[in-house]
Amino acid sequence: MGSFVPGSPGERREMLRTLGISSYEEMYQNVPASIRLGEGALHLEDGVSELEALGKMKALAEKNRVFPAIFRGAGSYHHYIPAIVKRVTGKEQFLTAYTPYQAEISQGILQSIFEYQTLICRLTGMDVANASVYDGASAAAEAAAMCRDRKRRRILISGAANPQIIETVKTYAWGASSGEGDAEAVIIPVTDGRTDPEVLRSMLTADTACVYIQQPNFYGLLEDLPELAGVAHAAGAKLIAGINPIAAAILRTPAECGADIAVGEGQPLGLPMGFGGPYLGFMAATKDMMRKLPGRIVGETEDAEGRRCYVLTLQAREQHIRREKASSNICSNEALCAMTAAAYMEAMGPDGMTEAASLCHSKAEYLAGELGKIGYPRVFSGAFFHEFVTACPEEKTLGALMDAGILPGLPVSPAKAADDPAAPPDRCMLWCCTELCTKAQMDRLVSVIKEVEGR
Repeated sequence: MGSFVPGSPGERREMLRTLGISSYEEMYQNVPASIRLGEGALHLEDGVSELEALGKMKALAEKNRVFPAIFRGAGSYHHYIPAIVKRVTGKEQFLTAYTPYQAEISQGILQSIFEYQTLICRLTGMDVANASVYDGASAAAEAAAMCRDRKRRRILISGAANPQIIETVKTYAWGASSGEGDAEAVIIPVTDGRTDPEVLRSMLTADTACVYIQQPNFYGLLEDLPELAGVAHAAGAKLIAGINPIAAAILRTPAECGADIAVGEGQPLGLPMGFGGPYLGFMAATKDMMRKLPGRIVGETEDAEGRRCYVLTLQAREQHIRREKASSNICSNEALCAMTAAAYMEAMGPDGMTEAASLCHSKAEYLAGELGKIGYPRVFSGAFFHEFVTACPEEKTLGALMDAGILPGLPVSPAKAADDPAAPPDRCMLWCCTELCTKAQMDRLVSVIKEVEGR
């Protein structure tokens, strides 16, 4: 991608003369008239002034509904972002839409990516991290692609993973089907909201490449990651851990749990919720897997004069190696989002991230307890982080909550095994608490439910 600089009328005439044509219409003479749009076919409105455009944008913005109290997560989380994060990443030296294609002359950008990679390694306990990919779902799918080979092309993915991740992994697997054999993605049935190690054991086959487990899972529950990793490794499969980076501050690292690859959505690390993006997919792996990591990896070295410098290295993509040997076609990275995540982690520090994670958990425990008192107990048992599932309140209750400035949880239909004795109802509510949820907001939420439903 290059910069767009519009040509002058004279330059455009010169271009047509060089091509040997007299008009732009002649450039499309081989396109059938039946599929070409005629003059005015798009019905575009006339242009407006800057003042009028600003008014239209403001009118659109006023349609947005801003909730002071947010109790919804499911992959996008409302966290506090220190002011210094935007101060750093908003500098004009960094705030650009372009990837540095002559990367080594952009030493500041490379250093920021290197520091981001280092922080991700510390967060996950892994040996190496890449410069990021597009989002958490693509990170999970890319991790599964890392594990496939000619003999092992089957992917097992927990039914307790985020549905968007499941669909993305399935799509990648479908796209990877070839003459070497189909790359199949198979869902592991869920028992009481979790992945059962014995069910996993029964599903592992000689052609299983990897197992994807989300920790905490989509329902907020903590999986027995060490046992699941042991089961996967006993069958010769890799274990991919999809983690929440805030929860990682207080949970055992994926490396300590035996994971081969750690991936996740980096949005909680200083990125606003926005309208679903742009977000950040982080990836880290053990040393044995590092040559299969997709995208970019920045390394530190010395120049001819012995000065510290940064270079791109180990790029396992089709532009740099033989296409058939490439593990990915991802060519870029979310550099600005990665820098934001690095600035957030540096600003928070280990103590700050631990405190944020602890507040998320304790506040979710409080809300779960209060909802249980009014007839909305947790659907699944066991330890959880900052999300939990209850029966879903009535539609009129959800409307009353939103009218009170409270965004309730996300209505979900939990996955279940056919013979699950603790099968949840078909329609449930996935609640979430972060450090920004106050006790007053939680008490108000409970009060509105009691008032509307007479509990």
